[in-house]
Amino acid sequence: MKIAIGSDHRGYELKEKIKKCFDNRKIEYQDFGAFSEEKTDYPIIVEKVASSIQERKCELGILICGTGFGMCITANKFKGIRATTCYNEETAKLSKLHNNANILTMGANYLDIDEAMKIIDAWLNTEFEGGRHKKRIEEIEEIENHNMK
Repeated sequence: MKIAIGSDHRGYELKEKIKKCFDNRKIEYQDFGAFSEEKTDYPIIVEKVASSIQERKCELGILICGTGFGMCITANKFKGIRATTCYNEETAKLSKLHNNANILTMGANYLDIDEAMKIIDAWLNTEFEGGRHKKRIEEIEEIENHNMK
């Protein structure tokens, strides 16, 4: 599995720490920026990460900004993307279990590396439950097909 990862300037430091953890665990990823703490507009980064998932170059994505909210809102503008902002292990598990989220967004202003990795681990290690939730994902896809032309 290959994970797309990106941040704006506010999330840069946490993203770099996550990459080190991924390197230590031999988790494959592609970094789409930011590449420094210089001001970076997050929609540009989101577009690169979301597109990599749409094009199936990466299976999942992780986006980090100050709150996670701006990146989440932007990512959900892309067809087939189900992004969720998570601040703890439980919300990360539920985002995958019930919503089959394919992008995790996080707020660097509120998480240290240990908390972030617990969230990422919970998210990566949870499988989509399917069942009644599959029907809801299909309903989301119908809405996308109608509204995203």
